[in-house]
Amino acid sequence: MSNSTFSVKYCVLLPIVLIITILLWALPVSTFGIADLTVVQQRMIAIFVFAALMWMFEIIPNWTTSLLVIVVMLLTVSNKGLGFMCKPEFGTLVDYKSIMASFADPVVMLFLGGFVLAIIASKYGMDAAIAKVLLGLFGKKPKMVLLGFLIVIAVFSMFMSNTATAAMMLAFLAPVLKSLPEDETGKVGLALAIPVSANLGGIGTPIGTPPNAIALGALENAGYSISFVTWMTRMVPYVIIMIAIAWILLQVFFPFKSEKIELKIEVKERKKTWKDYVAWITFFLTIFLWVTESLTGINSNVVALIPLAVYTATGVFEKSDIKEINWSVLWLVAGGFALGTGLNSTGLAATLINAIPFSTMNVVIVMIIAGLICYLLSNFISNSATAALLVPILVVVGTAMADPSAANNAQFLALGGMNAMIPFIAMCASIAMLLPISTPPNAIAASTGLVQTKDMAKVGIIIGVIGFVLGYFLLTKLFPFPMA
Repeated sequence: MSNSTFSVKYCVLLPIVLIITILLWALPVSTFGIADLTVVQQRMIAIFVFAALMWMFEIIPNWTTSLLVIVVMLLTVSNKGLGFMCKPEFGTLVDYKSIMASFADPVVMLFLGGFVLAIIASKYGMDAAIAKVLLGLFGKKPKMVLLGFLIVIAVFSMFMSNTATAAMMLAFLAPVLKSLPEDETGKVGLALAIPVSANLGGIGTPIGTPPNAIALGALENAGYSISFVTWMTRMVPYVIIMIAIAWILLQVFFPFKSEKIELKIEVKERKKTWKDYVAWITFFLTIFLWVTESLTGINSNVVALIPLAVYTATGVFEKSDIKEINWSVLWLVAGGFALGTGLNSTGLAATLINAIPFSTMNVVIVMIIAGLICYLLSNFISNSATAALLVPILVVVGTAMADPSAANNAQFLALGGMNAMIPFIAMCASIAMLLPISTPPNAIAASTGLVQTKDMAKVGIIIGVIGFVLGYFLLTKLFPFPMA
């Protein structure tokens, strides 16, 4: 971080955030003009705004903000917090166990299992071996190699971190990019294929990207349920269509001049041990159990712990591998869940529903505006932070519209209800890829030196617009999630 950036963040932005938070915390409850608002609920509003501003400005790392939010909630709005602040007369307090349970939410465990699979795939060379086989199917014609990269990266991103996938694929692609002629415009398309397919591919499964996990966790806490395979039946077709569009788009903007591209992916040869077989079998067994949840009856969150148990018990996953887990993402997601718990358990969600006429708002306008806000924010701040910020609020909005007595209830249900709105928001977070700062895969593509910001923005805005419109109609009209 440069000195100027440091100065702006800590000398300008941080004081502004703290002043706003303290004002919201200390003003008389009557100032808010919300009937039946309690002191505890007022504190929850202040904590929520603090989290939103800290995530938006990234004054401190996003996961640090999540941890800070959880600690402040435990101290000031829980039933085991500071005695002089956490008195029953200040309003309904949150059970401290439910706040701390955010760290071990079932969806956090689902993501943990996904991280472990990705770590083992990399450790035992499974990722490179699978990539070599899959990319080898597409031959040497430039347009087919481009399609191969788009498809393979998208598939990997469904089960691995999109950042790790993008970094791995760049390692495979870098020698190819260097070998192509200087005037080969297709190089830009190949470099852009990495972030485009990594961002889109993550939409395909519940473990593909943190916004998916945040959406599913919020839905489960609100009494709704979408299984692993049900998510895939809607989202994978969406990913396939978007990848096809991206393939055409990249060829139109960055046509190839070369007639042949040869990929050389080296897979380190080593003697296979019994641990390799345990790694491979458990990897595919886990995926099989995820997609057959309706047949086996094993919840996908439970399945996620199977590889962790098997790999640790057999020594495939060692103590040294623990540091490879992306704990910062898990803690960021936990912060979003904690905010949702606070909104509901303090009664703030119900108070807002009664105070703001969500139940009479036009559902289409609400969904489109919410989606646009999520898309725009995700281009400038972490898509995980955006989802953690918006999803709890939209669950409140959706709860109001899902009430049978709500004037817009029929319209809301006709558009797929909560099971359409919340996944749509997660989708909007993932299609945001305008700038190098929008997502880590974008930054990885920019690091090649081949991609200019204007090229990234040009492709990103078209992908964003098409993805937004297609996603809205897919989830609300064409193929909505079952509402049961």
